[in-house]
Amino acid sequence: MLFYLHLDGQAVNPEKWQQEDPFQPVLKQQTANGDWEIIDWSNIQGDINPDWRVFGRAAADDKAPIIMLLTALKFLQQRQTLPYNVKIILDLQEETRSQGFLSTLEKYKETYAADYLIIMDGPAHPTNKPTLTFGCRGVATCQISLYGAKLPQHSGHYGNYAPNPVFRMSHLLASMKDDTGKVLIDDFYDGITLDAETQQLLANVPDNDAEIQASLGIAKADAVGKNYQESLQYPSLNVRHIETSWKGPGLKTIIPEIVTAYLDIRLVKETDGAAQLAKIKKHIEQQGYLVLSRTPTDAERLQYPKIATVKTNAGINAFRTDVNSGIGQKLRQTITTAFGEEPILIRTMGGTVPITPAIQVLDIPAIIVPMVNMDNNQHNPNENIRIGNITQGIKMCLAILAMEL
Repeated sequence: MLFYLHLDGQAVNPEKWQQEDPFQPVLKQQTANGDWEIIDWSNIQGDINPDWRVFGRAAADDKAPIIMLLTALKFLQQRQTLPYNVKIILDLQEETRSQGFLSTLEKYKETYAADYLIIMDGPAHPTNKPTLTFGCRGVATCQISLYGAKLPQHSGHYGNYAPNPVFRMSHLLASMKDDTGKVLIDDFYDGITLDAETQQLLANVPDNDAEIQASLGIAKADAVGKNYQESLQYPSLNVRHIETSWKGPGLKTIIPEIVTAYLDIRLVKETDGAAQLAKIKKHIEQQGYLVLSRTPTDAERLQYPKIATVKTNAGINAFRTDVNSGIGQKLRQTITTAFGEEPILIRTMGGTVPITPAIQVLDIPAIIVPMVNMDNNQHNPNENIRIGNITQGIKMCLAILAMEL
């Protein structure tokens, strides 16, 4: 069994943390008004409150899972009860796409070889019940630039005459989605079918869509899927940033000469990043644009009224292991036996695990075992890990390490 965890964390701004030093973990309890107050570590020697939390940089992402696994491993090694060989990857560059680790794959393929891969990263279901996640979405990106005049123009002198690329961009982006959030680009959802068994699996996840929408502050969700879990089974198209030429303080009454939109696509197993990006390019061409991968020449500006520069990055594809696969069934049975109830089964999580290429190169069944609390402030000030999740995580690791393969 190959286990993957990562040692690195996001950079921190100590001034935004509610403790003296983010690199010195502190134990906190929640007060009646919802604030968190530091309590002495000696409290751990008495009755432990599972809702106490350890606050510190990278506490949940991903140091706590490392402690959980090593604690369970040490316990079983002392009793010489490990039923299979264990390999552990501790990645030092997960937060920067794991380039160091991924560069070693081909050279050390035999060293990494294993029957199964367990990824210990990410949050469990918000209920904090034992969770198994069978895949994650991938991500591809592109940036689209549209052009007006060669230089910014005075909106009084040239308003109604020089085209404003921002309005053109708004029309172009609006042509990519309908009012319900569904992508209108041809063949964007090709190859994706959710049979009755899959729909039931998704419906069994104890999400509360009303609570999710309330937490997001939205009156209505997009209608790509019937519920939150179903929405994650389709590729998404997102505009993450739009900028024009003027970025300084204050506003100017100008017609911008350029506008750039930055998009990302979250991929599912049935969709390839390069193929989805090609569909976007084709859609832009269908709207009457000359599509280039560079800045247009003066001659092209005079010849073509609508020009788009599109730069793409195919990124990382998705992975998904069958819930009914051999390792899937063994893990489900193991967790059910250990905790007395079936784990929550997540077919695909929304985020992206950077080591997905390793799964494809090693040709290995992979399952994510997320163990930290969802509200851990991952990548943000006051990151934390709930004590109850630590103890439950150790128990999950013990069960997995003692599992007969």
